[in-house]
Amino acid sequence: MNTLATAPSALVHPSIHPDERAAREELAACYRVFAMLGWVEMIYNHITVRLPDSVTGGEKQFLINPFGLHYSEVTASNLVKIDLQGKVLDGSAHPVNPAGFTVHAAIHDGLPGAHCVMHTHTTAGVAVACLQGGLQQTNFYTAQLHGMVAYHDFEGITIHADEGPRLLRSIGDRNAVILRNHGLLAWGQTLPQTFAILWTLQRACEIQMATFSMGAAIPVSEEIAQRCTRDALQFSPEHGAGQDVFNALVRQVDRIDTSYKN
Repeated sequence: MNTLATAPSALVHPSIHPDERAAREELAACYRVFAMLGWVEMIYNHITVRLPDSVTGGEKQFLINPFGLHYSEVTASNLVKIDLQGKVLDGSAHPVNPAGFTVHAAIHDGLPGAHCVMHTHTTAGVAVACLQGGLQQTNFYTAQLHGMVAYHDFEGITIHADEGPRLLRSIGDRNAVILRNHGLLAWGQTLPQTFAILWTLQRACEIQMATFSMGAAIPVSEEIAQRCTRDALQFSPEHGAGQDVFNALVRQVDRIDTSYKN
């Protein structure tokens, strides 16, 4: 089996809570899925997961990627546990990108259902985020996001905590977010659900970018879009909320390299 090179890291403490271990492994697998899909921006961008109360005793703590590593180098043990101020809680020697925890901490703190937050700078996502009019209701995937997409105006590099309340107002209760001039963001109750939302948003942007390069698009009516969103079940907890899709992608990662479990 081919094994990707990984940076050295401290081993996860043997007394780690099993729920934290499970969260670390799932999140590390997700970073490898993103790498496999090409949803990477060098060493930048973030996927974060809030640890359950069984681990934290009710305190708000979350896992984030160690700054400086490519997504293909992330493992369960080198993920960094931090609080809402970005303070490292697990003794990790890896730094944390301030632009990561500023936005993610605001969402984890301000939205009770935000267990997971994902942010990308894919070409299609940034292109649509820069487009006057943003995401338009013209394809199969946009039709499944009717009433689910929020927009937040660009305020520069996201390192200033005072942007947090404005970001939360922009988001409201919408799980798919387009950060204007910047990129895509999704949040959800579980990691697989968040992935399903982001994948649909990303796919919608890819199709729109391809369509607009050829000419005018055929609009989808409000009635049809509302029905599509109602009929689409991939985000629903009653229908697995993306778990089956995520599991399938993790199996692909496992055939390439299982070192994320370390």
